[in-house]
Amino acid sequence: MGNASAKAVDGSVPPLPEPAQVEKPKLKPCCACPETKRARDACIIENGEENCGPLIEEHKACMRKMGFNI
Repeated sequence: MGNASAKAVDGSVPPLPEPAQVEKPKLKPCCACPETKRARDACIIENGEENCGPLIEEHKACMRKMGFNI
């Protein structure tokens, strides 16, 4: 005696969907990399832009890492 509503059970497990590519948070440039920005800005105010090259480059690298095209 069969049950019309019963379905055959397949023992296989369906494949998991591929993980979506992890997106970086959508930040405004003004909010990204606050630590390097703070150090860069303090240096520029105290010493002038021409004397803060390494801090400026460090902030640019951080911004690139966050996905900004600098």
